[in-house]
Parts: sequence; C-alpha cells; structure tokens
Amino acid sequence: MKKLLFIILFIVGIWLTVGYFIETKGLANKGKFDSIIINFDNDLPTENISQELAIISQSTKQNPSLNSIFSIDQHLYTVKGDKSLLHKLRTSSIKKYTEYIEPNYIYKTLETANDPDYSKQWNFRSINVEKAWDNNHGEGITVAVIDTGVSRVPDLRDTDFVEGYDFVNDRLDTSDDNGHGTHVAGTIAQSTNNNYGVAGIAYRAKIMPLKVLSAGGGGTVSDIAEAIRFAADHGASVVNLSLGGGGESTVLKEAIDYAYSKGVAIVAAAGNENQNSASYPGRYPKVISVAALDATGNKAPYSNFGAGVDISAPGGSEQGKEGKILQETLDPTTKKPMLVGFQGTSMAAPHVAGTVALIQSSQLQVAKQEMAKNPKTKTKAEELKATDVSSPAEVLEILKQSSRKVQDDSFNYYGAGQLNAGEAVTLAVQGKLSFKDFFRWLRDNGYLNPIFWFDGGAIAVLPKILMIVGSYLLAFLLRVYVPLQWGAPLNWGLIFGSSGLFFLQGFYLFDLPQWPFRVMGSSFPELGNSVQGSHLLNPFFASVLIPLGFLLLLLGHRSAKTFAVGITLGVASYLTVSAVFNPHLWLLGAGTVSQIFLGVNALLCIFLAWLATKGDQRLV
Repeated sequence: MKKLLFIILFIVGIWLTVGYFIETKGLANKGKFDSIIINFDNDLPTENISQELAIISQSTKQNPSLNSIFSIDQHLYTVKGDKSLLHKLRTSSIKKYTEYIEPNYIYKTLETANDPDYSKQWNFRSINVEKAWDNNHGEGITVAVIDTGVSRVPDLRDTDFVEGYDFVNDRLDTSDDNGHGTHVAGTIAQSTNNNYGVAGIAYRAKIMPLKVLSAGGGGTVSDIAEAIRFAADHGASVVNLSLGGGGESTVLKEAIDYAYSKGVAIVAAAGNENQNSASYPGRYPKVISVAALDATGNKAPYSNFGAGVDISAPGGSEQGKEGKILQETLDPTTKKPMLVGFQGTSMAAPHVAGTVALIQSSQLQVAKQEMAKNPKTKTKAEELKATDVSSPAEVLEILKQSSRKVQDDSFNYYGAGQLNAGEAVTLAVQGKLSFKDFFRWLRDNGYLNPIFWFDGGAIAVLPKILMIVGSYLLAFLLRVYVPLQWGAPLNWGLIFGSSGLFFLQGFYLFDLPQWPFRVMGSSFPELGNSVQGSHLLNPFFASVLIPLGFLLLLLGHRSAKTFAVGITLGVASYLTVSAVFNPHLWLLGAGTVSQIFLGVNALLCIFLAWLATKGDQRLV
C-alpha cells in the first residue's frame, strides 16, 4: 500500500513540476534585448561606481550610462550588449558590487491591426458603465498611462492632465508618435458629453502621460520600471500598462513592488500570443492582468489566458463590423486625429484601469462625505485617511466579486470573470450589493433557472456523487458473491475509477498551469480529455480497455490487483452514470449510439471485475 501511495504522489509531483517549469521558467527565459541593466548596490560610494564603470568601458568597448535622470538614487545603469556580454558581466568581478545584472528586455504595445470604420462603443455597454456613471465619473483620481505617450487630440482637450515625463528621450514633452498610448488614454478618460467623438470610462479622472515606448512601439523594462516609480511618487493611484514581453525582470518587479507598497493599483495587458500564460508585467502577482473579450463576450482569439490572468474585459476582434475598440487617437504618419478601432489586450487593460479609477473615486467621495458629517471631531490622521483610496488588494477583490462569472472556464480564459464596472462601483460604494443588485446578479448568471442546477452548472456534483456511490454499491454486491476485502487499495481504486478528486478540476493557483489540477481531478475515463479541457469523452478511455490493462498489469500482486479491481468497478459506475447524464463521446456524438457504447462497456467492466476475483482467496 505504501508503494502504491508513493507512486501516486510521485506522479502528481512530476505533473506539477513539469507543468511549472514549462509554464513559468519557459516564459521567464524568453524575450528580446539589446542592452543590459546594471544595478549597483545602493550603499556603494560614487567613486567606486565610477571605477567599475571605467572597467566595464575598457573591457567591453561600450560606455554604460544612467538610464535617466531619475536613476541616480537607484544607481541604475544600462549598457549596450547581447547575451555574450550579459554572461561576461555576470561572471566578472563587477557582479559583487551589484544587486543584479539582467537583460534590459524590450516590451511592445499589445494591440493588433486597426480599422477606422467603426462607430459604436459596444464595449462600454458590455461592462455596464452607464450604471457606474450614476455614482461618479472618476473625480479626484490620477491614472498613469505608461505607453507611447499621449497627445491632446480634440476628444481629449476637456480631459485633465498632470505633468508626466518622456523616459525614451529624457524630456518633459510626452507627445505620442505612435497612436497607441493616446488610444489607451481615450478608453480611460476620453472627454465625454462634449458633443464630439466618443466617451471615456472615468472621464473626470486625470491622465498622467508617461512615455516609455518609441514610435515603433517598443521600449525597455528599465524605462518602464522608472515610469512606474515616477507614477507612484507623483500622485497616481492607478497605473495602466498596455504593453508586455516575454522576459522576467528584477528591476521591473522591484518597481511594481514599490508602487504596490504605496497603494498604487497596477493594471496590465495579458498579451496577444494566445498562449497559456500571461505576458510580463501582467504575470507578476501584484499586477491585475487583463485578458481580452470579443464583442460576443467570448475570449478574443489572440488573448493569452491561464496562469496569471486575473480578469477579462473587452479587447475587440475582427468579428463583425463593429468588433473593435473605438477611440480617438492620432495617425502616426500624418499626426492628424482620427477615430479608429483597435484590438488587443492593450485595449482590454484600460477598461479595467478606468473602472479602478471609478472604484477609487467612489470610495473617496464616501470618505469625504463621512468627514463632512462631523468635521470638528476628526483628527489629522482621520483627515488623511479620508483622502486615501482602497489598497490594490481591496480593489482586486472588488473587481473579482463584482465580475460576471463564467462557470465553464477550465483554461482560465476569463480569470475571476468578465469586468462589470456598474456592479464594481456599487460594491465599492455600498460595501455590499443591494438585494436588487444581488437578485439581478443571480438572474444574469443563471442561478434562478432550475435547469442550471441539473445541467452541469456551478454545482455538478450530483453525477459525481452517484458515480462514487454506485462504485461502492457494485463493490458491495460483488463482495456478496466473491471474496473481496475492504481496504485502502480498493477504496482508492473505486475513487479514481469513478469520480477522481473531482473538486480539484476547477482549482486555480496563481501562476501555475491548470492541467495538473484537471488531471488529478479526473477519473480514469476522463483522462483522455482532461489535459485539453474538452467535455467530449474519448471512447478509448471511457471503455473497458483501461481497467483491462490495469488488471493484466497488476494481476500478480495482491494489493495492486485489489486496486485494479476497484478501478474496474469505479469505471463501470462512471460509464453507467455518464450513459444517463452525459453520453457525449468523441466521434460517436451524444445520442443512442453513445449510450449503448457506455452501457455495454460498463457491463463488461463488471464482468471483468467478477472474473478477476472469482475463486481468488488472496483478495480475502
């Protein structure tokens, strides 16, 4: 028995380890760069830094330089170079004077091709923004748009701006020479109710433009990191990062941790590679990573999913005439304003950033109203608290609780669900949803439909309970006619053959792939579709073949054979219940043919278990 448990635990460990390294380490080692970050120890004297810089210049024929004027205190330098120089620096004596030496990865904008012929903002209606506007419009909140810059196109002239910075060219002018950043800023705070153009989500919020991406749409993580720190130090309470790449960066992670510690909510695009993992910086735990939806509310074809995704929001797609996200930006060639539709997770992220601004603004207003009720008894600390906004963790929790849940999401396409700005602001203001809101949420998510509870909705445990109860009933009946001893091998066999650890199928841990949990949560007949997350049973696995293989393989070992008999009876129960509740088989469809197939194989399994135990006194 101990050997059997060891084998099971070993297999589970292999699943988790391999999955983790494929999903986590594989992505962390990807990414393009043409320069290297050298972060000297903060307590290293300036003269020592100068000496080390001179050594680098002499040995590499490249001159390191401060990343920007804001890098002085951080001792953050960059030098042109590739992988060979990175290896050389990491193995040289210089390393002992640094906190880290790492690639200065190039991140890019995360939108795809655009089309200027769209005229409707379906995306705002899909997040219920009109209800959010009943409470506020983002007053008192500053949103940092870390992107290609922002230009004051006509539909942003009524929007309030605060001073930003151009980290690409080290100057104050943050004009957009690409169009991406202006489009993103438009989704967040496009001027609204001005009889011109389109609307923005939090149109009374202030925009802080921080340029980190060039006209070509690319920029380094060192610039992005400094922009995040700038935003945190200059009054932004929300940061939008509609950019990303494949490289994990210490300098960027430290900047995110710094901003997070100062109460800044950081929102980032999940990426457009349609891969089972969010891109960086969305992959970091302290970042709200946003996947993209199309106009039908489904996952956009390009959107990343799985590990790291927190929530989903409209990102647009090619589907339909009005499938993209429409905002006013500028034509990078002519520098003239244009109303144009973009698509990408870059467009999804600012929907969440704008909603976060509405959440924070709502709570700010509530706090100030409480202060106004009895201002004389308030202390200075309470006055300061009244101007605070929710912590990033609280904001994320509000987004999750208020989102529209997607019950069948084995790949984590949608994270906690689909963004619902109206419910998020309601929850932020009231601290809880009203009965009316709760009733509407129940209705919209199908909970009030009786069919929901019997058709594989949120609670699909009834078939699983019948499967495991049925397997024990078969074991009891078999024990009446042939020798069969109850024990751990038989119990585990019945469980893995009938239901598996089914409660693990919907289990999700941040930054871990979901397929190991689907596999561990599957019974043996389900293993053929567990990795892909399909609902169609594979006829090879959902048959007598797997139990037959186990019995033949374990025939000569007492405990192992009992385990195999348990699997066989468990599979028989699974196939019987599936024939009644869910006769969906690959290639055979969902009709009578599948029911007959499952029923016949269930009978064969029972016969096989009886045959394997008949006259075998060793199982007593």
